Amino acid sequence: MDLQGLVAIWVGKVTILASRLLGKGGSTFPGRVARRIDPDLLRKLAHLPKQGNVMVSGTNGKTTTARMISSILEAAGLKVVHNRAGANLLVGITAAFLAKASWWGSLEADLGLVEVDEATVPAAARELAPRLAVVTNFFRDQLDRYGELEHTFSFIREGLELLPAEGNAILNADDPLVASLVEFSPAQVTFYGLEDASLASQEEETRDVRFCRHCGERLDYGQTYYAHLGWYRCPGCGFRRPDLDYAVRQTIRGSRGSRLEILTPRGELEAEISVPGVYNIYNALAAVATTMSLGISREVVAKGLQAFVTSFGRMEHLLIRNREVFLALVKNPTGFNAVIKTLLEGEERKNVLIAINDKYADGTDISWLWDVDFERLATAEERVNFILTSGIRAEDMAVRLKYAGFPVEKLAMQNDLGSALEEGLTRAGEGGTLYILPTYTALLEIREVINKLGYGRRFWQE
Repeated sequence: MDLQGLVAIWVGKVTILASRLLGKGGSTFPGRVARRIDPDLLRKLAHLPKQGNVMVSGTNGKTTTARMISSILEAAGLKVVHNRAGANLLVGITAAFLAKASWWGSLEADLGLVEVDEATVPAAARELAPRLAVVTNFFRDQLDRYGELEHTFSFIREGLELLPAEGNAILNADDPLVASLVEFSPAQVTFYGLEDASLASQEEETRDVRFCRHCGERLDYGQTYYAHLGWYRCPGCGFRRPDLDYAVRQTIRGSRGSRLEILTPRGELEAEISVPGVYNIYNALAAVATTMSLGISREVVAKGLQAFVTSFGRMEHLLIRNREVFLALVKNPTGFNAVIKTLLEGEERKNVLIAINDKYADGTDISWLWDVDFERLATAEERVNFILTSGIRAEDMAVRLKYAGFPVEKLAMQNDLGSALEEGLTRAGEGGTLYILPTYTALLEIREVINKLGYGRRFWQE
């Protein structure tokens, strides 16, 4: 490490310590400070992990997928550099490497595991030089920031073009846009997807991808599992879902998780995950494909998945004052619909707090709320005790629910997130369960309130 890099490391590590003493976590600011001293610092640190770097991106599921991969890698006894806090811009990624580096610029790590924001993928690929890249899906998300899907697609495509020929791209075959990336990757491509027809949706789902990006014809969907993810074929040019290298063949689902039977190139794998929802089955399958592509055995993969603990705000489970609390991040129509569908599984009545902010990290355009299927909540209102809306846009959320047909007598509004949490816990009652569905900055604020109450841990301690 040269002198400029060492100075950046020293200043960055002192900033991390100071940030954590102040209770701020230090997930991005130390990286910003260090990069100002040495703009090339991440590139210098990223070449140090013995087995290179793995990059995970896509619209939904990248945090959970990366956490599942990390759990498996740890079960394999590997030392991993991972931006676990979910700070997925270059400054956050740099801070994660800084935290693991020694004061003298060494880094005892086998692998770098990096969750990357979609728009940051090209820059991250240049600085990390990843050997393996995972792409989960493409959904409309933060139109004020990313624009339409083709724009997001172009970011990921540019990053995959930088993979080495001896590398590997792990792609979700069930997403037509993700599958199309095979044309642009110089690396080997591994496809994963679902083959269990019991997981197919029986309802009309919102599809962000309706037309073939090759010829413009409307895609024929044989069945879908989650939004536009499923079996598809273009009647115009013949483009279709690729053959799968990794496939979930059979599933036993419960309200708290799933047991999976997965077909892999090295035989059948049985695994359990402790989080519900079809979207988490996709996340687990991506993690299996990634870690087995890295040479990890089926037995260790199953062990690591079983040990996985849900990540910050992703159906995170907490116990507060003898109430169960589930935190589930919502940030776009497809993800919100999936959470609502999972929420309504089981027969018990639900207590719900929805917290909507419109800060930059949330997306300042909240018109996407009108694309969410809140009518499903209205149809099942007899199974919902109440919905409490909160956050900067609590009023907008309440109006949306009213227009969806949800009974106004079961609606309440409390802008202040701390007060909303208190009211939600009180209404849920001792022994009850409260489901909190926040956007990103609302999630951070609610977690801070929970931490001050003495429940849960700060995200850098997890």
